[in-house]
Amino acid sequence: MAEGRILIVEDEHIVAMGIKRMLKGLGYTVTGVASSGEDAINKTESTFPDLVLMDIMLKGELDGVEAAKEIKERFDVPVVYLTAYSDSSILERVKITGPFGYIVKPFDEKDLHSNIEIALHRYRKEKENPEEGNEEEKQAEK
Repeated sequence: MAEGRILIVEDEHIVAMGIKRMLKGLGYTVTGVASSGEDAINKTESTFPDLVLMDIMLKGELDGVEAAKEIKERFDVPVVYLTAYSDSSILERVKITGPFGYIVKPFDEKDLHSNIEIALHRYRKEKENPEEGNEEEKQAEK
């Protein structure tokens, strides 16, 4: 069974509930559901998730990319984007935030599970050995 505390950031309630059901079925703990960037930041601060699943287009002032940037800077929580948008201008904005994954909707449970597991593994490895994580990033950039 999978382990991990996950915050879902998705402004479409039905989609968020579907993701929540999938995550619980996979054995993850859902710390909350946020529908705006501001709410995502507040819930990250109060629920201490291991990972944030972040939609890009959200209600409110902050979109998912801006919220992810602040979450990474303030709380050092990894973010996996979960979005219907994959055009080059959005991808360029996303890359700057150092995401731990990018899942394009529609997705299935296997996509979600494998991306979450890889992201959590990478994050834990980087915490254990920060220099090793930097080396992997440098290699990926080449």
